This record gives sequence, C-alpha cells and structure tokens, in this order.
Amino acid sequence: MSERIDARGLSCPQPVILVKKAIEKMEKGNLEVLVDTVASKENISRMARNAGYEVMVEEKAGEFLLIIIKE
Repeated sequence: MSERIDARGLSCPQPVILVKKAIEKMEKGNLEVLVDTVASKENISRMARNAGYEVMVEEKAGEFLLIIIKE
C-alpha cells in the first residue's frame, strides 16, 4: 500500500508531524512525501531513519520526494 502527503508550503514541524502520524497508521508499505525545503527533507528523513525505516530521496526542480519504506 502506498500513500502520498503533499507538505509543500508547510513550515516545520508541521511536515514532520503529518508524516509521523501517517507512518503510525500504516501497517506496511511506502509513504511518499513531497516537501519544498531542505530543512523539511532533513527533519523528516532523520525522524524516519531514527524510527528504523528506510528513506529514499529524489530532488526535482527544487522540491524533494521522500519515499519512506515501512516493512
């Protein structure tokens, strides 16, 4: 199962809180997160990795797509 969150335009800590809640609801699968700041990318990546999830990041046109994998 895959879910997508668009957190562009939100300032921290809002994107991190949205992602944390979404991860807690997911049983397993991928969570795709769109952000538009380096700070949000780094904070979400750090939170997810510290929780034990794999994170992949793609940069496109100044925005970031984070793929968080929950197995």
